[in-house]
Amino acid sequence: MSRGTALITGPTAGIGRSFAHQLAARGHDLVLVARDTGRLEELAAELRSRYGAQVEVLPADLSDREGMSSVEARLTDRARPVAMLVNNAGFGHKHPFTENSVEDEQQMLDVLVTAVLRLSHAAVGPMLERGEGTIVNVASVAAFLPRGTYSAAKRYVVSFTEWLDLTYRDRGVRGMALCPGFVRTEFHARMGVGPQSAPRWMWLDADRLVRDALEDLAKGRRISVPSKRYKVLSAAARYTPPSLQARFQGLGRK
Repeated sequence: MSRGTALITGPTAGIGRSFAHQLAARGHDLVLVARDTGRLEELAAELRSRYGAQVEVLPADLSDREGMSSVEARLTDRARPVAMLVNNAGFGHKHPFTENSVEDEQQMLDVLVTAVLRLSHAAVGPMLERGEGTIVNVASVAAFLPRGTYSAAKRYVVSFTEWLDLTYRDRGVRGMALCPGFVRTEFHARMGVGPQSAPRWMWLDADRLVRDALEDLAKGRRISVPSKRYKVLSAAARYTPPSLQARFQGLGRK
C-alpha cells in the first residue's frame, strides 16, 4: 500500500532522482516536476516498472510564474493529497556576481528561494488540515559560508525550514533542510565545471546522501548534513573568520 504521495522537484538527475527511486522503493506514489517532459516520462516509466508506484508527470519551469502556479495547484488539491514535498530543483552560476546578468541572478533566486517559499506555502495548509505532512528542502553546506548569492539563497532555505519545523511540528507537519556538499551529479557539469574543481575526498554519492537524509528525517532532525567530513566542515565554519572562508570561494567553480 502507498505511504502517500511525494512531490519532487528536479527529479530527473542527481539528488532528485535518488529521492524518486528511494521514496518509490519505500512505497510512495510520486509527482515528478521538471522542465524536460521527455526525461520525466522516461523516469516515470522506470519507476512504475521497477517499484509498481503510481507516478504523475508534471512538466513545469519553476522560474516562470505560470509554471509555478501549476505545481501550487497540484499541492493544494485536497482530492489528491501530497504527503511529502521535496523541494530539490536548483542550479548555480559559475561566474562571480558582477559577471552574471541581473536576469540570470533573478532566475536563480526564483528557483532556489521563491519556489521553495511558494510551494511550501501551498503544501502546508492542506497538511495542517490533515494533521500530517513532511517538507524536505534541499539547501547546501554553502549556506554556512560566504559564497555569493547562491549561499545567501541556501541560507534562506535553511532558516526558513528550521522555522517551519519549529512552528508546525506540534501540529503534525515536519520540515528538514538537507545540506549536502559537492555531489556527483549533473549540477556542476551544467555550470561547465568538472570534478577537478574540488578535491576528490569532498565528492559525495547521491544515493548514499539521500539514504542518510531519509534516516535523519526519521530521527526527527531539522538539518541533515550528510557524511562525517561535511559535519566537521560545517561545524568548523561557525568558528572560522569569514575573511578566511572567502579564500575558498573558487572551489567547485573551475
